[in-house]
Amino acid sequence: MLTEQAVLALRNQVRSAIDSSGSLSDAELMATVERMVFTWCEQHPLTAADKVKLVRRLYHSFRGLDILQPLMEDPEVTEIMINHYREIFIEKLGELQLLPVAFESKERLEDLIQAVVAGVNRVVNESSPIVDARLKDGSRVHVVLPPIALRGPAMTIRKFPDQPLTMEQLVRLGSLTEEAAGLLQVLIAAKYNVFISGGTGTGKTTFLNALSQYIPSDERIVTIEDSAELQIRTVPNLVSLETRNANTEGKGEIPIRELIRASLRMRPSRIIVGEVRGGEALDMLQALNTGHAGSMSTGHSNGAKDMLARLETMVLGAADIPVAVIRQQLVSALDIVIHLDRLRDRSRRVTEIAEVIGMKDGEVVMEPLFLFEETGVNLDGRVLGQLVRTSHKLKHRDKLHMAGLMERGGSLV
Repeated sequence: MLTEQAVLALRNQVRSAIDSSGSLSDAELMATVERMVFTWCEQHPLTAADKVKLVRRLYHSFRGLDILQPLMEDPEVTEIMINHYREIFIEKLGELQLLPVAFESKERLEDLIQAVVAGVNRVVNESSPIVDARLKDGSRVHVVLPPIALRGPAMTIRKFPDQPLTMEQLVRLGSLTEEAAGLLQVLIAAKYNVFISGGTGTGKTTFLNALSQYIPSDERIVTIEDSAELQIRTVPNLVSLETRNANTEGKGEIPIRELIRASLRMRPSRIIVGEVRGGEALDMLQALNTGHAGSMSTGHSNGAKDMLARLETMVLGAADIPVAVIRQQLVSALDIVIHLDRLRDRSRRVTEIAEVIGMKDGEVVMEPLFLFEETGVNLDGRVLGQLVRTSHKLKHRDKLHMAGLMERGGSLV
């Protein structure tokens, strides 16, 4: 029977072989692992399938992500949550599961974290215990170390598919209707500024990727992110910028705000900010108000109206600007807000598409163009319903006129 102690003993044997031979190529390491596993199995018989799993696990403990590697290769796993080196949860097909596996020690998890972070030139330690990073496949990694993490190192990995979902696939999955998708296609082509809001895990980045496929291929796009996640593949003239954390001396930090300002000198047709969380909201609004129509971003909120209130708070935290001025900037900068929700059946749906109309009595006015209407629950517990067009019509049609899309846009809303 294969135990964790046996795996650890074999791993130590492989490590000794590496130390005595110097650095091994991937093929040499695999041959070494196979030889040791087959020798061990002479006294401890395993099935052929278990032998393969053992070889892969040992190999990936040196070249991959150790016990996480099979999870990374499983397309049904969308998120990996390590609360403690002995406590690993995953999200699989929308459900959370506690895994029966664990890292051999806290030090092994720490080594893995340092390897991941170093791969994207980031630093995480006791003095800088929180970091965002990414894996080679684009998966997003968030790490928190002690003393912030009280139970030991914690790591969350958000996986992304090799091929980003298209809007057509989202329609088939029931995330929105074909009519709503058609309207968004026209609005993106006409360079309406779009903001996507939603809670954690509602699919904001996935939806932003899908929307980007409607951007004309002859434009120049600059993307700005904390850790690169966007997979824009339909626009060849693309510049992707990523923030940088401060080094161990506290120097060299390049935040989103600085990247937004730098992007304005790159002659972008549109600017896409992966997510705004703080003072960069001010720079984003200023960029949208200086001729960069068609730009997009995302943020956390409970609703479309709430998203504007949160943006207002972010700007207030960055500069001493009167609230009335901030609201006027919001109205001038944003055209459409799309809100995503994760319903109780764990499905991700667009629940509102709203237009920013203007100001009235000092308040920002929005009108919903589409709202999600629930009609019931089926036998499998899936929430039934869809986006329904409201009685409100698209008020600001000047961009449709300028893009020559008035006829298409007018027929949709």
